Amino acid sequence: MTDNGTGKALISLTVSEGKRLIGKAVAALPQVQAARKQGKLIIATGITNAYVAEEVLQEPVEKMRYTAGVITQGVFTATSSETRLTPVCFENGERSSRPWLDILQDFTGEDVFIKGANAVDPSGMAGVLVGAPNGGTIGSALGTLYARGSHLIIPVSREKLIPSVEAAVRQLGIHAFDDTMGMACGMIPVVGAAIITEVEALDILCGVEAVQVSGGGVGGSEGSVGLVVSGPKPKVAAAMELVRAIKGEPPIV
Repeated sequence: MTDNGTGKALISLTVSEGKRLIGKAVAALPQVQAARKQGKLIIATGITNAYVAEEVLQEPVEKMRYTAGVITQGVFTATSSETRLTPVCFENGERSSRPWLDILQDFTGEDVFIKGANAVDPSGMAGVLVGAPNGGTIGSALGTLYARGSHLIIPVSREKLIPSVEAAVRQLGIHAFDDTMGMACGMIPVVGAAIITEVEALDILCGVEAVQVSGGGVGGSEGSVGLVVSGPKPKVAAAMELVRAIKGEPPIV
């Protein structure tokens, strides 16, 4: 039981609902809003990042075109480069058409780079699968971001929680396999980033504490994340109102 001032609630988020929640939270971060209005902001391609882009732009984004590597239909694969969308970027309050790599070269410590991940572990380390021999987007960006102390934000659902990113890195590699279901991949570990899962998203948006208590389900709840939310009753009520508003978010196709 909770006291008169404290509330507790149990929620379950599907994959798409979790991504919508995370997208709203990342777009609301002060450093993202500041970079959007008066600095430089790069929203790298990725499915979860498509939700971030939608919340920043306040317009729809074709999610399956806003990604390069993707795990779908039971295989590791990549989208067609001919139909793939380019990253959403801003410079000084305006949408920029400059290539993201050119914008990155002008980054300072106040600018923001947003990149999704394929794995996150309990230590807070994220892992990004890479099929390109040069390490793809994350391989091209990390050196500059770390050297300049720029903001690196990783939106990633708790559905992607694994025991150890370091252990995964040691197992993976484009040339490490005799056989694969789809394309072979390596993994780049990412440390020092702001990791935004459903847990952090609920804190950012509603000021409540969340603890993951379940994962998975069936009948449309595959990959779902179960959470217990607690805090002052008005904040828990606001969190429930927010979650109910995103309930029914369409699946990603």
